[in-house]
Amino acid sequence: MSAPAGTEPGAFPRIDSHQHFTREYLPSLLFPILRRNRFDGSVAVASLPSVEETRWLLSLAAEHSFIRAVVGWADLADPRLGDTLDEFQRHPKFRGVCYRFAGELPQGLGELERRGLTLDVTAGFSLEMVERFPSLPLAIDHLTAGQGTGASSPAHYATVFAKISGLITAAPTRWKAAEFQPAVRAALEAFGPRRVMYGSDWPSYLPEGTWKEALAAFTQAIGPQSMETREHLLGGTARRFYRLEAGDAA
Repeated sequence: MSAPAGTEPGAFPRIDSHQHFTREYLPSLLFPILRRNRFDGSVAVASLPSVEETRWLLSLAAEHSFIRAVVGWADLADPRLGDTLDEFQRHPKFRGVCYRFAGELPQGLGELERRGLTLDVTAGFSLEMVERFPSLPLAIDHLTAGQGTGASSPAHYATVFAKISGLITAAPTRWKAAEFQPAVRAALEAFGPRRVMYGSDWPSYLPEGTWKEALAAFTQAIGPQSMETREHLLGGTARRFYRLEAGDAA
């Protein structure tokens, strides 16, 4: 399955930076949705704390060129973490690890930093992560779900990015853009468009919600923006953070 060819000449490539796959919701369902909406590809993120699921996602990415990168799961507290990462890094589309944090930070964060991998923080972000591992590229997933900006904002750190994803997941049929606007616009102001990226969180809200509604919630929440800003939010930031080059779609 090839990458969507829906972008017009001169249009910027678009990337959905956060979506999942399940045995029910497979790439064959997402691909035509991306194509209809002129998105060039996506970043598949593990939804389960499972090495097996990550292996499966990597196999899907090898089969489908529109899956531009995979963010998998690994046990960052496992002494054998290096072996797991060695296996994952044999796949050219593996980019990093997603993780839910609780309690003390696992030493495996240093291994991610050493290897130049990325970290998606699903829950439990703390500034200690940035202070102890200053070279680790880090994305706070679902930022508006309670991991926002404040007096000790993570936006002060250049290695921290904001992923605006999952806006309609909790209420796929009852969402109102006005409810998201304050948090979304605060994140955009704090981080700037070069460190904010859009993710659909597909298929978490199915069957009640749709991928297109998730995009509509985001675009309505950010309001009118320049083409340059939209380029960053809808693709440019994800391409930089996950190092997505044209060759990755081959």
